[in-house]
Amino acid sequence: MRLAEALDVRPGVTSVVGSGGKTSLLAALARELPGTVVLTTTTHILPFPDAPLVTSADACDARAALAESRVVCVGSQAEKNGKLVTPELGIDALASLADYVLVEADGARRLPLKAHAPWEPVVPACSGRTILVLGASGLGRPVREKVHRPELFCELTGCTPDDPATPELVARAANAEALADVALVNQADVAPERARELAVLLATPALVGSVRVGTVTAP
Repeated sequence: MRLAEALDVRPGVTSVVGSGGKTSLLAALARELPGTVVLTTTTHILPFPDAPLVTSADACDARAALAESRVVCVGSQAEKNGKLVTPELGIDALASLADYVLVEADGARRLPLKAHAPWEPVVPACSGRTILVLGASGLGRPVREKVHRPELFCELTGCTPDDPATPELVARAANAEALADVALVNQADVAPERARELAVLLATPALVGSVRVGTVTAP
């Protein structure tokens, strides 16, 4: 089954949160979905190399880009690092221009697991679906090494930073936060048994897969 179908991505705005493959998932969904797609963020992302970039706040520019290319990336240029931030045009406006708007609504500093601060994730009010990504490559490794905001993770789970991030602890944190409609335990090609174990323990409906390999299944 394809990722978009398995995750039930529908027309409108879909937000992707968590860690361990959000950007890769957005790119994969954009390739699979029919119709026009806008890739954007409410935090920070690098431009998608295969999609035309629109940094203008003028809806006409985004509309023209979508007429030329089925998938475009829209965001405001940050002052440093070449990253994009939330588009001035607004997520609501983008939703009126494209069939699908895919939003990276979270940051994890390239770590496979994370806990969320009170201001995270930044999910737009118009988002119809939120997908939580968890990276199986962090399972079994020390919390301090593989979890973004380890102190918050420890508060949620009662563990220490030196404890391994077991499927039980990661599920405990995710279930306490309850941020999404569906979860994808990504990187299952790295740790298949632990990935399935985590998916089964999640309170949110969950799938197991590898965005890199292009596979997704029920746990």
